[in-house]
Amino acid sequence: MLRKLYDMAMGAAGSRHATPSLAVVSFVESSVFPIPPDVMLAPMVLARPDRAWFYALVCTLASVAGGVLGYAIGYFFADAVHGLVAHMGWADKLADYEALYAKWGLAVILLKGLTPFPYKIVTIASGLLHFSFPVFIVASVVTRGARFFMVAALLKYFGPPILEFVEKRLTLVTSIVAVVVVVGIVAWQLLH
Repeated sequence: MLRKLYDMAMGAAGSRHATPSLAVVSFVESSVFPIPPDVMLAPMVLARPDRAWFYALVCTLASVAGGVLGYAIGYFFADAVHGLVAHMGWADKLADYEALYAKWGLAVILLKGLTPFPYKIVTIASGLLHFSFPVFIVASVVTRGARFFMVAALLKYFGPPILEFVEKRLTLVTSIVAVVVVVGIVAWQLLH
């Protein structure tokens, strides 16, 4: 099933409806869809490097809008989410996540938004745990924007060779960026 969704997303990247499809994939990925928008963003930027920033902006705005839906799912359907988590045997993990969010919520959003970690979990958890909505929006814009503009910049300036490098070492690349973000947040908190 995931392969079919992946192939569908890749096919949409080459269609005349590519930009609206990119927006839809970016939106639903932030709340329910399993395929990240990078699957469409990459071939679109490679095909039209002159539109790289536009495509990254579409991804960012649609992803943040989808994040609002994910937040609403967690916020308004908390009982259903708790029931699902309990049914899957993850109640203890949710308690640990709540403790982590209570102390490091902003850092969690920033880190998870940059990495291949499913962002829908962050958006739903943010609503479920009643994380500050304005802070959630700002963090989502920053982290999703950083991710999509980084992908667009790498592809715009380095083309297909960088795509192959990133695909092989995606976790390493995003982990390095995440470490930089964490160090920045910790330094900021220590200085204030």
